[in-house]
Amino acid sequence: MKIEFNKLKNQFEKYQVEYETKALEVLRSGWYVLGKEVENFEKEFAEYIGTKYAVGLANGLDALQIAFRTLNVGKGDEVIVQGNAYIACVMGITSNKATPVFVEPDEYNNLDYSKIEEKITKNTKAILVVHLYGQSSNMEKICEIAKKHNLYVVEDCAQSHGSTFNDKRTGTFGDIACFSFYPSKNLGCFGDGGAITTDDENYQKIVKVLRNYGSGIRYINELEGYNSRLDELQAGLLRVKLKYLNELNKEREYICTRYLDEIKNEKIELPKVLEKATSAWHLFVIHTPQREALIEYLKSNNISTVIHYPIPPHLQQAYKYLNIPKGSLPITEIYADEVLSLPLYNGMNDEEIRYVINIINKF
Repeated sequence: MKIEFNKLKNQFEKYQVEYETKALEVLRSGWYVLGKEVENFEKEFAEYIGTKYAVGLANGLDALQIAFRTLNVGKGDEVIVQGNAYIACVMGITSNKATPVFVEPDEYNNLDYSKIEEKITKNTKAILVVHLYGQSSNMEKICEIAKKHNLYVVEDCAQSHGSTFNDKRTGTFGDIACFSFYPSKNLGCFGDGGAITTDDENYQKIVKVLRNYGSGIRYINELEGYNSRLDELQAGLLRVKLKYLNELNKEREYICTRYLDEIKNEKIELPKVLEKATSAWHLFVIHTPQREALIEYLKSNNISTVIHYPIPPHLQQAYKYLNIPKGSLPITEIYADEVLSLPLYNGMNDEEIRYVINIINKF
């Protein structure tokens, strides 16, 4: 048996008729950018998340860049972010000329709120909260700290579509929240896509202007903006998938519950779920100090895995100029050497799940 890490085609085939019907509807409409599909998706997505507004964008990185621009975070400002986040999170900060200040992750792979305050300076302007691997961060504690120090909170929800903390969905806690609809995401489209959610009407208006060359009225450019528009076809396809997102997430939860209950190997540390939080299970990430041996063993048994992420941002060549030497973030660096994502995809059947579990238990 061969187990791939991900099979995106399964999701398409499950709702194929609806996807194809919607695609033809959009193609035949003759309107392909910023039309009714985007407008309707924005309304439906905001309603699903639980915010007043959602604005469709070209991708998740644009959402981060535009979020900090909207909040006027820039040169001379510092933004707190967890050290083990994907590099795109940091690019959202640095593209605005602000400085990332890294904080170690907690046992749930998310931002350790107990280590935030020691990093706050007179230049700190925001906290970027990354709900990594699908699990909500401790938003109660983080928002308390932000309020105490008068800081903005930006949520990166690229991996947490549908996750909750205290029964509220991620994307509702911060001043602005950023989403990616890259095909592998829980709510993934068939290309690139992204969005921002917010309860602030003014932020929503600024984002809409920034995404369209800085123009709210055609050929009148209020700001130096971007070309970052979610296209009609992707918006239409996302509208189809959004109807089934809870169903798809429950299927992922079933697979991960099987993993949690049935993987029993002392060499492997399974993921934990924070009290009061839920996970959308974008990824199922284990820790093991014997990662390379495990990867090769699983490969020899036709099981594919992926490392999310092998090099933390502060050690990437792109951020050499930050002068953060190896050893500065020991927990982050240990995690980078230990994490491994197991196969997880909608349509994964019981035989495939059982095979992965049995092979891992024999390692």
